[in-house]
Amino acid sequence: MSVTTTRIDDHVAVVTVDAPPVNALTVAGWFELADAVRGAGADPGVHVVVLRAEGRGFNAGVDIKEIQAASGYEALVGANRGCYAAFAAVYDCAVPVVAAVHGHCLGGGVGLAGNADVVVASDDATFGVPEVERGALGAATHLARLVPPHLMRTLYFTARTVTAAELQRFGSVYDVVERSALDDAALDVARSIAAKDTRVIRAAKEALNGIDTQDVHRSYRFEQGFTFELNLMGASDEARQAFLDEKGA
Repeated sequence: MSVTTTRIDDHVAVVTVDAPPVNALTVAGWFELADAVRGAGADPGVHVVVLRAEGRGFNAGVDIKEIQAASGYEALVGANRGCYAAFAAVYDCAVPVVAAVHGHCLGGGVGLAGNADVVVASDDATFGVPEVERGALGAATHLARLVPPHLMRTLYFTARTVTAAELQRFGSVYDVVERSALDDAALDVARSIAAKDTRVIRAAKEALNGIDTQDVHRSYRFEQGFTFELNLMGASDEARQAFLDEKGA
């Protein structure tokens, strides 16, 4: 697992996640990502952050193997808190965050993209929340920021995915490009934002968060409570193990 931060031009920070094979993050990985995004936004020389990933997809959520290998609920609680921290870091980042999404964007990936200020995606990107098939709940808060209410419920209950092109029609994805052009497309948007007076943009970010109709922090925390209940009932453990057995992991 690695999270690196690179400065592009003078005022764009690019945070890259690289956790092979599918960017499913461990507890430590979620907190590392949170620290990187928060740190980039706290730098007065940074005017905008681009969040991207290497490998087969943007993000596949939590590392289920880590949770299944742990005794008790320590890893589960850690994953809950780590996801909460990373999603909050994106939402509360002092400067706008541009998410550059390719391949799969699942579960925690939707949490990150849904809390970003701008989403640019490659034409192979798919978004979904397969939590119900893993015996968990979560990220409906963030999926609801990407699709209309009834579609959110349909996608949530069925664990189906939606393409970047479909999201662009809803206006939640700003641009869809070929995979090879994704980084450039994200940087184009980032540079446009970075060219503005950062004092105004930082104030605008805080103002826009302040007028949001949904308190994303409270809403997501509410969802997490049901995940813990499902774990206490044993439903989550059974679903996670069935998923790992199916994958031969």
